Amino acid sequence: MNAKPNQTSTSPLAPESFPRMPVIEGVALASGSCGIAKSVRSDLLLVELRAGTTVAGTFTRSLTASAPVKWSKKAVRGGQARGLIVNSGNANTYTGPAGKQAVERTVEAAADQFACRPSRVFVASTGVIGQPLPYEKIIGALPGLGRQLSPMAWDAAAKAIMTTDTFPKGATRKAKIGRVEVTLNGIAKGSGMIAPDMATMLAFAFTDAKLPATVLQALLSDAVDKSFNCITVDSDTSTSDTVLLFATGAAGNPAVEDAGDDALADFKAKLDDLLLDLAHQIVRDGEGASKFVTVAVTGAESDKSAHRIAMSIANSPLVKTAIAGADANWGRIVMAVGKAGEKAAVDRLEIFIGGHAVAKGGGPVPGYDETPVARHMKGQDIAISVDVGVGDGAATVWTCDLTHGYIDINADYRS
Repeated sequence: MNAKPNQTSTSPLAPESFPRMPVIEGVALASGSCGIAKSVRSDLLLVELRAGTTVAGTFTRSLTASAPVKWSKKAVRGGQARGLIVNSGNANTYTGPAGKQAVERTVEAAADQFACRPSRVFVASTGVIGQPLPYEKIIGALPGLGRQLSPMAWDAAAKAIMTTDTFPKGATRKAKIGRVEVTLNGIAKGSGMIAPDMATMLAFAFTDAKLPATVLQALLSDAVDKSFNCITVDSDTSTSDTVLLFATGAAGNPAVEDAGDDALADFKAKLDDLLLDLAHQIVRDGEGASKFVTVAVTGAESDKSAHRIAMSIANSPLVKTAIAGADANWGRIVMAVGKAGEKAAVDRLEIFIGGHAVAKGGGPVPGYDETPVARHMKGQDIAISVDVGVGDGAATVWTCDLTHGYIDINADYRS
């Protein structure tokens, strides 16, 4: 999904500015327009990675995954990367043999430019589904982008991968591995078709840490489960979801061969935080969103059960529209808990909105005063907490409200 950036004004939930992103040795970026997107704008990103860069990835579980997803999912098994190509405006999904050919021709052209094997070039596409990708435009633009590669071009890179996004998304962190400081930078795109299952969601993280691909994969998979797999905008899982983590090794930190090594504790924490930051930015740019919503569930049979209940609440159109209208209709939350199909003790169910108890013991709180709850619902950051009273399972997910803006954006998405 997603083909028209800047269809609306910048999200009211957007950060004040794009972060200042430091140089990561071994990473150079360039972006420009190759004419795939309908509007005249940047729609192509090229990233060159120094030889020896390792890579890890997570991808959509959609059974209609795009041709780029299938390529990168296979390429990541090799654990090595020299380049990344991302286009917006066309998802190269459900395009049959032509879609596979488009990927192959693109990576071959980039491999010639980087003097590497095609299997070390990764690709991702985002945009309209079912339209052939004019890959000749990408191939024709690669030499020019190659001459523009810069270690500083993070903001432009984030803008090149946007579709219905209203702002570019980036984050940066510093971490220690042993006594060596390493840097992590990340960019992402996503605004609609967001319900990752590893939305249209792409995220690319880069570090100068020296880590083997097996360690990177373990760290990334865990971090994605706690970030991108805990967000939803509209409950729709994209065909194109891709998260890639590249490590150039330029920092020269001590060798680490196990993801559980204590020396990686700080790096792991910072990676988790970086990806969660990007995930939150995606929710804050949800199509038509005016409120950022945190849903915390406790007392479930297991953490997985808690996650399912939280997602049931976060994905409910009735809950989301009530939030959009600042309506403290907690009955809709009760409904969403019940439809999740997970164990819940109705007589012990507790619901809090903005820290205020609204329901306990199978009914409304005695003497319930909706005034402070209604005041909270009028804000931009909404907190919903639910305890289902059956165990120790807990989970937190993030979503946004559902406004008419979502309809406006998607009703004329292809026009």
